[in-house]
Amino acid sequence: MQTRLYITVILLTLCELVYSFPQNEMDSLKVLKQNEVQSSLVSNDSISGIQNDKKPMLIDLVRYNAKSYVRIDQNEKKLYLYDNAELYYQDIELKAGIIILDYSINEVMAGRIPDSLGRLSQYPYFKQGQNEVNPDSLRYNFDTQKALIWNSKSEQSGMNVFASYTKKENDSVYYLKDAKVTTGGDFDTTDYYFRIRKGKLVPGGKIVTGFTNMYIADVPTPVALPFAYFPSSQKQQSGFLFPTIGESNNRGYYLQNGGYYLPISDFIDLAILGDYYTNGSYGYRMDSKYIKRYKYAGNFSFRYENLIDGERGLPNYSKSTVFNVRWSHSKDSKSSPKSNFSASVNFGSSDYFRQSVNQLNTANFLNNNLSSSISYSRNLSNSPRISASINANLSQNSRTKNVNLTLPSFQANMERIYPFAKKGGGGKGLIRNINFQYSTQALNTVTTTEDELFSKSMFENARYGMEHRIPLTTNFKVFKFFSVSVGGNYKEVWTPKVVRYNDYNDTSGIALKETINKFDAFRTYSYSASVGTTVYGIVNFKETSKIQSIRHTVRPSISYSSVPSFDQYYDTYIIDANGNTKEYTRFQEVLYGSPANYKAQSIGISLSNNFEAKVIDSIGSDPRKIKILNNLNLSTGYNILADQFKWSPVRMTTGFDIFEGVTINLGATFDPYALDENNQRINKFNIEKGGGLLRLTSGNLNTSYKFSSKDFDDEESDEEIEYTESTSGGGRDDNLFGDNMDIEGPIERTNKPVSTYPSYRTKIPWELNFAYSLTYRNDTKQNDFATNSLMFSGDVDLTPKWKIGLSSGYDFKNKGFTYTQFRFDRDLDSWALNFSWVPFSDRSSWNFFIGIKSGLLSDIKYEKQREPDRRYSNPSLF
Repeated sequence: MQTRLYITVILLTLCELVYSFPQNEMDSLKVLKQNEVQSSLVSNDSISGIQNDKKPMLIDLVRYNAKSYVRIDQNEKKLYLYDNAELYYQDIELKAGIIILDYSINEVMAGRIPDSLGRLSQYPYFKQGQNEVNPDSLRYNFDTQKALIWNSKSEQSGMNVFASYTKKENDSVYYLKDAKVTTGGDFDTTDYYFRIRKGKLVPGGKIVTGFTNMYIADVPTPVALPFAYFPSSQKQQSGFLFPTIGESNNRGYYLQNGGYYLPISDFIDLAILGDYYTNGSYGYRMDSKYIKRYKYAGNFSFRYENLIDGERGLPNYSKSTVFNVRWSHSKDSKSSPKSNFSASVNFGSSDYFRQSVNQLNTANFLNNNLSSSISYSRNLSNSPRISASINANLSQNSRTKNVNLTLPSFQANMERIYPFAKKGGGGKGLIRNINFQYSTQALNTVTTTEDELFSKSMFENARYGMEHRIPLTTNFKVFKFFSVSVGGNYKEVWTPKVVRYNDYNDTSGIALKETINKFDAFRTYSYSASVGTTVYGIVNFKETSKIQSIRHTVRPSISYSSVPSFDQYYDTYIIDANGNTKEYTRFQEVLYGSPANYKAQSIGISLSNNFEAKVIDSIGSDPRKIKILNNLNLSTGYNILADQFKWSPVRMTTGFDIFEGVTINLGATFDPYALDENNQRINKFNIEKGGGLLRLTSGNLNTSYKFSSKDFDDEESDEEIEYTESTSGGGRDDNLFGDNMDIEGPIERTNKPVSTYPSYRTKIPWELNFAYSLTYRNDTKQNDFATNSLMFSGDVDLTPKWKIGLSSGYDFKNKGFTYTQFRFDRDLDSWALNFSWVPFSDRSSWNFFIGIKSGLLSDIKYEKQREPDRRYSNPSLF
C-alpha cells in the first residue's frame, strides 16, 4: 500500500513542473523528494485543524472526501485526497484516484492510481455545468478557470471527442492537440474516426480544425480536408447543405441536393435545395416543416425539374419540365375538440414520378391516380348534433391526364331524431321508432385536362348545385320473429342553370339547345319496406367426437321499393321538319341527376348464410368455435314494371379460411337470361335455350397471406448450444451465415466449445407476403381471365447485420413479371450500406449508398446510381 501511495503522490505533486511542459502526461513523471512523499502519507484520523482567516480560503468553500486518506498540509497549503477521491465546488464536480488541491494558488490536480496489479485505475471525472471530461489527468485553476487536460474523453451532442492534450481557455473554448472525433461510440471499439492535428472546440456548438483526415479501422484514408467544421449542437442552425457529387449516364456529372437550411423560428424551418447536371438539366426544391405543440403540425414541399435528354440537334434530343407540390397538415384534436382542419396534397405533373431523376418513389410510380384533399369540419350544435364540413378535392389520372376538381364541396348533417320516443329512451314500437335525419350537400365540380387546369376555359364546363335529403324510417316486430322496416326518402335538388330546347328551325335545320342561367329546383320522393328474420339450424354429434356441433345461420330478407313518375318536369319539342317530337327535362344536365319520368317498382331478395363448428382438440379440453363458411350471400332483384329482363343477375359472395391466417374471398355473378347467336343478351331464360338455370358471367377470387419465422418458433426457450463447423454437406468452411437449428447434416452438436469461431445465431429471421388475384369474365361467352396475378415480397435477416429483400410478382395472363426490386442492406455499426436493384421494366435501375448513420455527419457518404431507362412505355411488365 505504501508503495502505491508513494508512486501516485510523486505523479500528482510534480504536476506543478508539468504546467510549463504540457506535451508530457502527468503520470509519466517519476521524480519527487522522498521526504515530501512521507510527510504526505497520513491517515484520516490525523487531519489537522485549520486557522480561521479573515478572508475565507478555497479550502473552506469546497466539499471533499476520500476512501483511504485525507490530509491537509498547512505548510504547503495543500489538501491531499487518495482513493475514490471526490471534490465539489459550486458547479464543479471532480472525482479521481488522487486529488491534490493547492489552496494557496487555488489549483487542483487529479490523476489515476495503481491497483493491486500495478495497473492505473480510477480515471478522473471532471464536470462543470453541462460539460463532462474523462481524462487520464488534469490541472485546473479555480480563479482563471483554465485547465490542462491529458488524454481527455468527452461527448459533445452525439460526437465522442478524444484529445491527447487539451487546454481549457474558458467555459466556451477548448484547444485540442492530436485529437480524434467519431460518432461510432467508444474509441476502443469504433470503426472510424477523424484525426485532428490541431483544433478548437466550443462545447455544445462546434469543432473547428486544421488538417484532418478519416481513419477506418485505424488505417488512414485519402479522405482529407485542409480544414474542417464539425457541428456538435442539436439546436437548429442555419447553414449550407453539402451537395451529393456523382455521375449520370444520361446527363453527365451532377451536384444534387446542395443548398441552404434556414430555421426561421422555433416552429418552422426551410430548406432550399438545387441540382445541376453538366448537360444543362437542373432542378430545385423547397422543403419546410412546421409544428406548434398541442396545436398543429405539417410539412410542405415543392419540387421543379427541367430535364434534358440526348444531345441538341440529334433525333433523341428532348426537353421537359415536371413539378410536384406536397402538403400535409394535421391538427391536434385536443386544441379544439369541436373543429378540425386537415390537408393531404399530392399535386403536380402527371408524369413527375416517372420522369424525376432526384427521387424514386415506387408507391407513387405504380399508382395511376394522384389525390389531394383539404378539409375543415366543425360541430355546430350538440342537441341535436349538427356538423358541417367544407372540402376541396382534386384527382389526377397519370395515364389519361384527366383531372377531376371539386372546389369546394359543403356538407351538413343532423343526427337521427326520434320525435315520439320517450326522453329516457325506453319503449319500442311502430310509432316510437319513427325517426328522421337531414343532410345537405353543395358541390362545384370541374372535369378537365392537365393542360387546361386553372385556365379560363376550365370553368366553362363547371357543374354546381345543391342537394337536400330527409330520410324517414321506422321498424317493428311482426309475429315475434320477423323484423319489418318501413321508410321513405325526400330529395330536393337546387341548380343555378337549366336547359331549354327550341322547336326545329327550317332555316338553321336544327333544334337549338339553350342554357339558361336561373335558379330552379325539382323535388322527388320514394318509399320502401323490408322484412327479414334469422333461422338457426344445429346438428350435434357425439360427445367423444372432435366436432361437437355444426351451426347453420340463415338470414333471409325481402325488400320492396317504389319511385313514382315525375313527368311534370318534362316537356316536348319538335326535332325535325316532319313534326316528330322528343321528350326532355330542363334538369337533364343537373349535377345530382334528373328526375325520372317513369314509375319504378322493384323487389329485392337476399339470403345470408354462416356455417360454424364447435370443435375440441382433445377429450376434456374446452371447445372452440371455427368458421367453416363465412357470409355466403346470395342476392337478386325483380323489376315489377319492366317490360323485359325483369330478373336481375344473381350475385354470390363468400369467404372461408383454409388455415389460420389465410382467408379466400370468392365472388360470382350468374345471369338467368340467355344469349343469342351473336352473344347478345336476350329476354329469354337460359334454361329455355337448353342451358342451365343460371349462366356464370363473371367471377373473382383474391387472397393474401403473411407469415414469418416467428410462426414456427417453439414456445419453449432454446438452450445455448455451440456448434462445430463442417463442409461435409457442401457448406462454406467459414459458415458466416450460420444454419437453421432444424437442419441436420453439416452442423454437429456438442455441449462445449470446440473451435475458436464465434457462435453465430442459427435461426435466421425471415418474412414472406403473398397476394393473389383472379378475375373471370364470361358475359358474352369470351371465357377469359381478365386478371390473374400473384404478388409476393419477402425479407431475410441472413445475419444480425445482413438483410436482403425481394418484391415482385407474376402476371399469368400477360406472362410476365410485374415490378421487381431486390434490396440488400448491411449494418456497419457507425455506417449504413444499402443497394437496391430493379432488373427490368422501364424502371430498370440500381442505387448504391454507403454513409455515416449519424445525422451530424450525414454528408460523409458515397452514392452511385443508374437512372431508369425511360424509353420503355410499359411500367409493369418486361
